Amino acid sequence: MVTHVVLFKMKDRSGGSAARVVELLLGMKGKIPGLQSVEAGVDYAKTDRSFDVALVTHHDDRAALDAYQVHPVHEAVKKVIAELRDAAVAVDFE
Repeated sequence: MVTHVVLFKMKDRSGGSAARVVELLLGMKGKIPGLQSVEAGVDYAKTDRSFDVALVTHHDDRAALDAYQVHPVHEAVKKVIAELRDAAVAVDFE
């Protein structure tokens, strides 16, 4: 199993964009082969080092993660998020 973690910082940090991103991310559930689970949430701490949204996905293996990255459902979500986010960081591990 491969775990994919992404943190997003929104351009508009008032909360509306973050909630929209979470809705989009959770909407991928059950639509991409090899994507075992999707968790996403809005940060409540709001500290200087906080990001606004966290995404955690689990994939069957590295090949499934690679396929997820270019899947049309994920591509559509990424396109919307790219317009709303200011920054993103990611880590993938087995």
